[in-house]
Amino acid sequence: MTDNEFEVEPPSAVETDRYGASEPTAPIPSRSDNWSSAPAWSTRRSLPAEPPEAPPARRPRMLSFVAVALAAGVVAGSLSGLAVVNLMGVVETPATEVPPGDTVSAVTLDESSAVIESVASVAPAVVTINVTLATGGSGSGSGFIFDPDGWILTNRHVAGDAATLVVTLADSRRFDATLVGVDTLTDLAIIKIDATDLPTAPIGSSAALEIGQLTIAIGNPLGDYADTVTTGVVSGLGRAIQAGDGSSLENISHLIQTDAAINPGNSGGPLVNSLGQVIGINTAIATSAEGIGFAIPIDFAKPIMALALDGEEIARPWVGVYYTMIDQQLATDRDLSVDEGALIDEGPNGAPGVFAGSPADAAGLQQGDIITAIDGRPVDSAHDLVVLLLPHRAGDVVDATVVRDGEELQIAITLGTLPAAP
Repeated sequence: MTDNEFEVEPPSAVETDRYGASEPTAPIPSRSDNWSSAPAWSTRRSLPAEPPEAPPARRPRMLSFVAVALAAGVVAGSLSGLAVVNLMGVVETPATEVPPGDTVSAVTLDESSAVIESVASVAPAVVTINVTLATGGSGSGSGFIFDPDGWILTNRHVAGDAATLVVTLADSRRFDATLVGVDTLTDLAIIKIDATDLPTAPIGSSAALEIGQLTIAIGNPLGDYADTVTTGVVSGLGRAIQAGDGSSLENISHLIQTDAAINPGNSGGPLVNSLGQVIGINTAIATSAEGIGFAIPIDFAKPIMALALDGEEIARPWVGVYYTMIDQQLATDRDLSVDEGALIDEGPNGAPGVFAGSPADAAGLQQGDIITAIDGRPVDSAHDLVVLLLPHRAGDVVDATVVRDGEELQIAITLGTLPAAP
């Protein structure tokens, strides 16, 4: 975390893949009544009795949004976020004449009500995090309470390098916070305050997201505009970016892309669906474009949230391979015997595909092997290898189906702990 604004490399440097976790990624802690895996999208439709007399109202054009820089939770003296509600009016669809005996429903879509109700559900749990650094810098970011005993999820780039953390709740109370741990897989961190009976944000699922569905970003942008709300849609899924502060870059993948306005200070705040459930954690914006923001899927956060509540160290499972997800083109170009799976491939700058001394190395995996399933679940475009490993913890043994030189093998791998810098 530095005093420089975080930036995302231009879109030309971004690779994309398809994120599609099909199940919740971790057991839901019994302590939280708000954890759920409900559908991520609802149109909230109701039925008018008759067609309206006036012509249907035009849907207002959505505001275009600011773009690109890691929604830096910690930029000197400015960072926080929640944002301005872009209310979309009631759109009424006239009833349609149908043959006798058939039934048909006219639809009223009240998106402004969906936004208002969703914000009312989540906003009380959104917090501002004020940060000071050992170097003397300061800034602020956002976060949200996921357990009533003071457990808060935010970004690693907000809290990871902080000397002190002060959390301001939606009701204006202030608490000193402690860093519980940071995520070695993606840009997440968990902090805790000494408080009880706090409002919590309902936790949804990012597994069934659809491009085009409503998104709501809540946070405290610029450190000056608490309880700010912005709206948009899911613009893309499975995005991979390079993000950083100008002095260093970090690869972050499997992200949700949204055009809901995310600004410096929004980092760590929730991305919410129309049911008032958190589906992502806002983390980055693109400075070279407009309306391009990124959020970490909530399913990626669930395992570390569960670990924190269980009193265990925040850690991720590790296999220790560089891999490329196979598609039809790659299968053709490389003359592969299968057209889906994870190809263990050469890493950056010619690095070996298998890390020396890693769990994969100990299990006998080799560069050129193709992992086609984990515990019988296919590794494919909808189920990336990292997604299938998310529910597991270090020490778990998984059964990998591997294709080597056209022959299918079953290889048991004892998962290790993902290092901060493998």
